[in-house]
Amino acid sequence: MELFNNRRLVIATKHKKEKVIAPIVEKSFAVRCFIDPSFDTDAFGTFSGEVERTKDALETLRQKCLKAMEQNNCDLAIASEGSFGPHPTMFFAHADDELVMLIDKKNNLEIVARDISTETNFNGKLVSSHTALLDFAKSTLFPSHALILKKDQNDHSFIRKGIHAEKDLLEYFDYCIKNFGKAYVETDMRAMHNPTRMKVIENTVHKLLANIHSCCPQCKMPGFVVKDSIPGLPCELCNYPTSSTLYHKFVCDHCNNEVLLKYPNGKEVEDPTFCNFCNP
Repeated sequence: MELFNNRRLVIATKHKKEKVIAPIVEKSFAVRCFIDPSFDTDAFGTFSGEVERTKDALETLRQKCLKAMEQNNCDLAIASEGSFGPHPTMFFAHADDELVMLIDKKNNLEIVARDISTETNFNGKLVSSHTALLDFAKSTLFPSHALILKKDQNDHSFIRKGIHAEKDLLEYFDYCIKNFGKAYVETDMRAMHNPTRMKVIENTVHKLLANIHSCCPQCKMPGFVVKDSIPGLPCELCNYPTSSTLYHKFVCDHCNNEVLLKYPNGKEVEDPTFCNFCNP
């Protein structure tokens, strides 16, 4: 895409995300990716809780991009932001909700991609024995995925991050038990210590690239993406509108062009099982 040719693109990260972002972006566009080692993304919030994230994930992501561009005198940036917790529809499962954003100040572009994945080791618990600690470690893919030990879930007066060695894990646990009478262990969700999360970020970057390559048919600007899903897919049995998607609405942020794509999921009727009239 010629909009980005021969431009500098800052990847706003301190957690090695450039390892998956830069190869994908540089292969697709003629840009020169770089990082700023002094850029502290922890100032926007930490997973382990020492710094609270004061804004929602999307605004935090935007601020990362804008600050990185300001700090490095460039007008093109990419950043990612992850959130962890219950899956929005499968409440029994943990999920990694990743956002990746590109901001191009020169062309007034802000393009976002999202991936919600159940492929995550996100977890944490109070442990009181070596057996419980090592069982937890095994269940969370340790030692390839790092762990964090601290005094308590919300007490950061003692915290050790990035633990990959069993010797260190047991040593910090014994220290906690001896000095505090308890220990809280949790997964380290920073990308460079969590290969599973890094893979989800990589998948999200691919989605971002697809969104960038989706151009408005009217003004030809990139980022012509789905902004809304409109229900109403008819029931196969009674033809009554269901809550299933009938249209995707694409909107261009530049010229406000709107396009409705009918039957975006490849089917023209819905199973009566999902009809509120046939199956109330």
